[in-house]
Amino acid sequence: MSTTMKLALGSLAVGFAVLAMKILAYRMTGSIALYSDALESTVNVVTAFAALIAVHIAAKPADETHPYGHHKAEFFSAVLEGVMIVIAALLILREAYFGLMNPAELDLPLTGIVVNFAATVVNSIWAYILITYGRRHKSPALVADGRHLLTDVVTSVGVVAGILLALGTGWWILDPILAAFVAVNILWSGSKLIKESLSGLMDEAVPPETLTRIRDIITAHAHGASEVHDLLTRHAGPAIFIEFHLIVAGDMTVFEAHEICDEIENALEHAFDGARVTIHVEPEHKSKQSGALVLN
Repeated sequence: MSTTMKLALGSLAVGFAVLAMKILAYRMTGSIALYSDALESTVNVVTAFAALIAVHIAAKPADETHPYGHHKAEFFSAVLEGVMIVIAALLILREAYFGLMNPAELDLPLTGIVVNFAATVVNSIWAYILITYGRRHKSPALVADGRHLLTDVVTSVGVVAGILLALGTGWWILDPILAAFVAVNILWSGSKLIKESLSGLMDEAVPPETLTRIRDIITAHAHGASEVHDLLTRHAGPAIFIEFHLIVAGDMTVFEAHEICDEIENALEHAFDGARVTIHVEPEHKSKQSGALVLN
């Protein structure tokens, strides 16, 4: 079983454990703010399950119907997570509205806060693990899951602080107000996650720093070529797709041109695990610029 799959399974287990703790905290206090926190954890469980499925599909090798692999499955999971976050935010806003209309005193707030705080500690540790290993293994689904949990940690801390303030002042209306702030925060987080994931589905180019590195590698290993142009890139999870036109002398043999391509491909694949490189070789009369090796 791959590391990403193990982490996806771990997210599901942690999600259920944290959800149980937060539901307990809500039941003990009746706090709308803690209810909003528990509702977000419900989303965590659903999206962790979606991430598990996405990681499993993305790990499948290319086949006849998917010759470029299944890497984009993880982006679908991240989009789903963003949508679920938005839905949770709207449900929390609904509960906050009714709470504002009828603010009520909380039961056993300190005990509930302790339980909720324990769940927050678990979430913060697991968020760090997911983001760290998700970036290392270039898994959008795991990174999205970790960032969502990190948002959950921030809102949980805010919830606890607000309840303590309400407990100290007796202003119980702070509870639904705080729940509304939580909803707005996760609504922003969800919309941002959807936007970033859709960029991946739309074949967004690699980041500028990665593109610069690709250019440098091609320049350093294109010995015998006179020009490179029409460099295009896109990314899908751990896979990077690179294609460009390579200009060589018109009298160069196929073998010699193929050797140059092999050297460039090997260098790119060594630098970027999972890189898919496509090179179109052209004779010198197809050159777009003259002089030394040119990238554009």
